[in-house]
Amino acid sequence: MKLSNHYNKANILTSIVVLIITGFVYYVVIHFILTEKLDRDLAVEENEINQYINTYHKLPLPASYLDQQISYKILNGTNSEREFLNTIYFNPKEREKEPGRSLVTVVHLNGKTIAVTITKSRVESENLIRIILLITLGITVVLLLSLLLINRFVLNRLWRPFYSILNRMKAFEVARMDTIEQEPTRIDEFNELNKSVNAMAERVRQDYKELKSFTDNASHEMMTPLAVINSKLDSLLQTESFTEQQGALLEDIYHATGKLSRLHQSLLLLAKIENNLIPDFQDIELKEMVEAKIRQFQELLEKSKLILTADLASVEVKMSRYLADILLNNLFSNAVRHNVTSGHIFLKLTQHSLMISNSGKARQVQTKIFDRFSKAVDSDGMGLGLAITKQICNLYGFRIDYQEKNGEHTFTVYFNVELSS
Repeated sequence: MKLSNHYNKANILTSIVVLIITGFVYYVVIHFILTEKLDRDLAVEENEINQYINTYHKLPLPASYLDQQISYKILNGTNSEREFLNTIYFNPKEREKEPGRSLVTVVHLNGKTIAVTITKSRVESENLIRIILLITLGITVVLLLSLLLINRFVLNRLWRPFYSILNRMKAFEVARMDTIEQEPTRIDEFNELNKSVNAMAERVRQDYKELKSFTDNASHEMMTPLAVINSKLDSLLQTESFTEQQGALLEDIYHATGKLSRLHQSLLLLAKIENNLIPDFQDIELKEMVEAKIRQFQELLEKSKLILTADLASVEVKMSRYLADILLNNLFSNAVRHNVTSGHIFLKLTQHSLMISNSGKARQVQTKIFDRFSKAVDSDGMGLGLAITKQICNLYGFRIDYQEKNGEHTFTVYFNVELSS
């Protein structure tokens, strides 16, 4: 989830909780204030009744007004308790019951104890509270919508320079030696981020130049000594006779030199692939290349008594023919080298993928099988074939997967290109 979404979620949830709590407190306070106002009005009526009794020594007539009623009741005891309570008020005009508020008090007249009940309607107060509550809810909804719109548009605009810098970092290629253009913004943090990114990119370019220069020089300097060693060994083997021990030593030297030469070529190829230094790019009929590769490996298949089954569809991909040949050669070599005697190989080429499955020894799946110099203990290879295959797939946007189940090893290359008809 994006940072802005996290912020929006936390901000809106916090606003909702705070507004609900404050709305509840606001409702309780308003209700309390209006109730206190009613109680004061009832107390004023009580005071007027007491003044009337003290002046005229008699009770005012019971009366019913539009929003007030007064009633009397003679008590047998001398209870003088005074209390406010919520009750029901009957509205004579509307002929319906309404919520009311009553004051029950006691007066003494001519030796009698009389309970006086003063009742006022609470309907106006309740309506006022309801209106206030609706206004509060409306303001809350408007506020939440405003926050949502502000977070959606204003914050997205504020974060736009960050995402622009991020996209340029993703598109950055050290081999192209380009800079990460600065996004105009008035936010200091984003300006600082852009400066730091460009400084980092400059250090990466400098390190890349030094590494490329070292690789080029090392590759060039290694080619000549290797060629001289191979030439001298060939001459030495052709001009003199050797004892069996000397011949074995020379054979070991010859094989070690050949392995070193292949290692040098593989590492140089990896460097070229990673830096996209192989410009050859064309439409290739992959089915024809697979069929040609099957013919090339036919002798090895017969020697190892391997049965090859192929299901090939006509597929056209855009890539270097040279790298396509290396990719197929590495997959075929791996399927033959790690197979068992009288085993099998199954090929399937579709519009979306190339699958090569072969029998072999059951072993745990190697999580670093595509890493450089990663190989089985009993393998005599250099551990670079699958690393080169992986880099070729990365170069063209392909995806390669490996699975092993009950001694069945399967490599699948998924194409991420548009296939022509």
